[in-house]
This record gives sequence, C-alpha cells and structure tokens, in this order.
Amino acid sequence: MPYPIVRSALFVPGSRPDRFAKALAAGADTVIVDFEDAVEEPLKAQARGHLASFLAENPDARVWVRVNAPSHAGHGEDLHFCAQHVGVITVLLPKVESAAQVAVAARTGKTVVPIIETAKGLLALERIASAQGVQCLSFGSLDLALDLCLNTDSPAGQRFIDQARMAVQLHSRGADLAPPLDGVFPAIRDLEGQRAAMRHAYDMGYGGALCIHPSQVPVIHGALQPAEQELAWARTVVEGSAAAGGAGAFQLDGQMVDAPVLLRAQRLLALSRSG
Repeated sequence: MPYPIVRSALFVPGSRPDRFAKALAAGADTVIVDFEDAVEEPLKAQARGHLASFLAENPDARVWVRVNAPSHAGHGEDLHFCAQHVGVITVLLPKVESAAQVAVAARTGKTVVPIIETAKGLLALERIASAQGVQCLSFGSLDLALDLCLNTDSPAGQRFIDQARMAVQLHSRGADLAPPLDGVFPAIRDLEGQRAAMRHAYDMGYGGALCIHPSQVPVIHGALQPAEQELAWARTVVEGSAAAGGAGAFQLDGQMVDAPVLLRAQRLLALSRSG
C-alpha cells in the first residue's frame, strides 16, 4: 500500500490546544498530537478532550496521535479515542516491544508507526516491522540510549546508536515499509546540528525525522534536498536513458548505467520535487 511521503512530523502537546492550529500551519508533512511524554499525568484525559474539541471544530484537520505506551494505564483509552475520530489518521506507538502490541493498535483502523526505543523493541524488530498495519518505523535514539545506559557523548555510544539506526532501516526495507523516521533532535536552537543530524540519517536511508519545534521543519526539509551536483547527475542519467530508448543498460560518459543506477537518479529527482 503506498503511503504519502513524510519528511517531517511535528509534535505538539495534547495539553496545549492553543498550539494545534499553529502546528498544522507550520509546514510539516504531518502533525503529531502528543498524549505521552509532553503531557503531565494529571492532564492525560484533558488532552484527549482538547483534541476531540479541536477535531470537531476543524473537521478537515488530519493528525497523528502519539498514544501512551502499552504499559501505561491510559493506553487503552488513547487507542479508543483514535478509533473514534476520523481526523486521527495514524497511531504513533511508543516503546513498542512486540508485534502483538502493534496488532492491538492496528485494531483502531488507523495505520501504525512504531517507535523503536528500547532494547526489547530492537530485538523484536523483524516481527514488529512485518506486523499488519505498520506504515513505517521510527527510531527513538534518546530513550534507547537511556534504556541501554549509553553515553551518547562518546564515540562508543554513537557507534551503538548508529548500529541500531541501521537495523531499523534494514528491517524497514526488508518489510517493504516506507523509509523510517529518525528521532527528535533536542537542541532546538542548534539548527546546524539539526541539519547535520538529518543529513546523517538521510545518508543511512531515512526518509525524515520527528521534530519538536516549527523552526526545525524547514531545516529537515532542506537537509533532505539533494545537492545540485547530485541533481545534475540524476538529470543526465534520466535524459540518457530516454535517449537510449529505455535500454536495460547503456554507457554514459564512460560509465555503465543499469536499472539500479537509473532508479537512484529517479528517486533523487522525486525527492527534489517534494521540497
């Protein structure tokens, strides 16, 4: 099943209804109303009420919802809420550790985006990625580092995180999912750091990232844009293929171009148009 391209997914706290419309107008590919980390325990039920009112007043609005984790007491109520509202199109499922948890979320009738952010989730990657209803995977490096007691300021910690990031991409591709989303970059004012982090994830096959501030959206989109040199190469390859009459393989400037090379060129041009 084809899914829309998601490069940026912007969080907004469910307890801040004054920010819902602003988030939807920020230019992100999708907005995630958060019922989990961004909402204090006493305000969980209130967050659901806020979103219900907003969706009733804005029937054309479409959002994702990050529900509370499967182990949380409010998880079932969050899923029931998602199932009841047309405006909720995707369940962002945190701390997922089994395909069975995905199956429960999928009963809402919404697509599911599991966040891989625990050791158990990482070990169950193949089954989670293959579960019915999964749109794509997301990688939660901050929580994973906490779960594994990693020092992410060290080269060793970063190597481990990148190996986990690679595993999420590998199993995404193996299950024919849309490209995964990288986790949030917490330093809101460090836009250059955000750009570098997104480019790093892109080079590892990621299609976008979760983000926590509107200022991060254009940075993510810009980082995902191919360089002009790459686009010039891609145009040359596509034009060369047309000139060769769609031949399975041909030479271009002394280099062999076959189906995988042509597909990469076409993907680069498609990505540039999505910006």
